[in-house]
Amino acid sequence: MQRRRFCGAMIAGGFGAYIAPSFAMERPIRFVVPFAPGGSGDMIPRMVAPSISELLGQPVIIENKAGGGGSIGANYVSRSSPDGLTIGVATVSTHCIFPAVSKSAPYDPLKDFVYVSNLARVPNVVSVHPSVPASNMREFIALIRDPKSNLSFGSPGVGSLGHMMGELLMQQTGGRMLHVPYRGAGLALQDAVAGQVQVLCDNLPASLPHIKSGKLRALAVAWPSRVTQLPSIPTFGELGMADLNGPAWFGLVAPARTSSAVVDRLQKAVAKALARPEVRQNIESTGAEPVGGTAMAFSEDVRAEYAKWKRVAEIGKISLE
Repeated sequence: MQRRRFCGAMIAGGFGAYIAPSFAMERPIRFVVPFAPGGSGDMIPRMVAPSISELLGQPVIIENKAGGGGSIGANYVSRSSPDGLTIGVATVSTHCIFPAVSKSAPYDPLKDFVYVSNLARVPNVVSVHPSVPASNMREFIALIRDPKSNLSFGSPGVGSLGHMMGELLMQQTGGRMLHVPYRGAGLALQDAVAGQVQVLCDNLPASLPHIKSGKLRALAVAWPSRVTQLPSIPTFGELGMADLNGPAWFGLVAPARTSSAVVDRLQKAVAKALARPEVRQNIESTGAEPVGGTAMAFSEDVRAEYAKWKRVAEIGKISLE
């Protein structure tokens, strides 16, 4: 039996050149989530994985490798074999912001990965505690430009998307706020609701219940158009601050040198999965919007976003040692 297999490989034209793809397809694909279970970055891949598995005829499993704000899992993927069996879940934080602010990032987002497809995006919102005397963004900008202003904004930590949004807001308006970093988004939201910090840049699904209850006041959303949940709140694009209008997103990446055939196969499966009504409904139930798109479009978006946040970090002198 072993001799027959060996001869078959030789006839195919090289050791493993023909049989390797079919062998790989018998093994499970791992979606490496660089966060702990429970958040959007974990839930959304779990929602699409069963459909992708069915479409590929191959098991797809979720593996959480949390830590370092997502950098541990991202680095693991960058160092994995480019055989299409280890796929990373990427976010704006792991592949744009962290490499832009870290002096010792263990991976290069532009060289160490190939981009497969965006999965979904989530609106961000800037909101304030009701005690802040600003009912709209124009009044808020005037407030933070006042030298007597002592407003503070909370974020999930130094170099987080919430931190960088607050920094970019100050850079674009000439305003000033004190940054208060927390150990996670939940704690920052909790203190914003309590008024311990007065300003919060956060994803909309987390902040929306508190905005609806009046515990927070929304000023602007980062989204291509006004969101249905807050139809009276303008987008940053409407306010002339297009750089702030970028949402949070969740996509799939593979290690560099993964073949274009493997990437194309997975990208097509993602597109078909996201077209299924039940998958779309599940994603939308989290407050996110399914995206999809080509590998090239996703790669170009990440490249532009990385350049933007690197510029913000340099101007604001923000760095992680």
